[in-house]
Amino acid sequence: MKAAVFYSTDRAVAIEEVELRDPGPGEVRVAIKAAGLCHSDLSVIDGTIPYPTPVVLGHEGAGIVDAVGVGVRAVKEGDAVIISTLSHCGRCSKCDEGHPTECRNAPSPKDAKPFTVRGKPAFQFANASVFVEYTVVREQGAIAIDPRVPFDRAALIGCGVMTGFGAVTRTARVEPGETVAVIGCGGVGLAAINGAVVAGATKIIAIDMSPAKEALARTFGATDFINPAEADAVKAVRQLTSGGVHHAFECIGMTKTAEQAFAMIRRGGVATVMGMIPPGQNISIPGVAFLQERRIQGSFMGSNRFPVDMPRLVDFYMQGRLKLDELISQRIRLDQVNDAFAELKTGALARSVIMFDQ
Repeated sequence: MKAAVFYSTDRAVAIEEVELRDPGPGEVRVAIKAAGLCHSDLSVIDGTIPYPTPVVLGHEGAGIVDAVGVGVRAVKEGDAVIISTLSHCGRCSKCDEGHPTECRNAPSPKDAKPFTVRGKPAFQFANASVFVEYTVVREQGAIAIDPRVPFDRAALIGCGVMTGFGAVTRTARVEPGETVAVIGCGGVGLAAINGAVVAGATKIIAIDMSPAKEALARTFGATDFINPAEADAVKAVRQLTSGGVHHAFECIGMTKTAEQAFAMIRRGGVATVMGMIPPGQNISIPGVAFLQERRIQGSFMGSNRFPVDMPRLVDFYMQGRLKLDELISQRIRLDQVNDAFAELKTGALARSVIMFDQ
């Protein structure tokens, strides 16, 4: 079967034949039907996220359970599932408290090698590896969903949508009537805007360097749009909100924008950083600002509880409250993945989705 395999930063992602082992105890084999291209995949390709190679890329996918290993009870053959990148243990205090994103007892995703490429073991990316026709994941990594949801929409919930939507509704817990600023209007940022609408925010300010993103951001619920190339984003936000927003969300992963997010919040406000700031980089915040009870926090995968929150987001989509159709910029074949990554670098697209039935 074909897969997108990454070897090194000095060469393009290769589309190669790979072999996959059978699922072991507690594991599930999934026939992937759709997979979204996320910036985290690009971060592996450009070296921002160090990862052992060769590795089968992709972590935002959905498909059908093809086989189950001994002891699997959560799903059965034929179930429609979203792939979860979080391989939590389900037994530690954090898991028991309903915070699986804080679990650190699960095996490292960098240890898994379910694939064979050119006769040698290949690594799995982020407990998923969905740029391939079939993958094997732990039982916790296959979340059963309503089969009526198209796979290309369901796939997006696996990372980008859950990260943005969850950061607003679970990490920051935005309340009705509060004001929100979202820095970066890619797939994660648009999902954050959508989450702010569902949470009941009254003013939602979208911030992006691309003028083309304004119409899309407003489609998802933004009330205002700021292009930092045309105006000082921090000043503009503070003017629009008479002193700053209740919540600012950084969805890019840059030191500068994380600092801007903190500068945009009012007294008692919260800045939430969900973008991947490169290792070794630090942010600088005026210490006196903390006397105003302003806070900055991180969010990993939207602080979500995968088995609970993924089906709920599917329900939101079915109810018309979660926008997934509008997130898909293009549907592509697996062999078009390098062109799609090049387009992802420009920031012009929301999401490209690989379809495995094309």
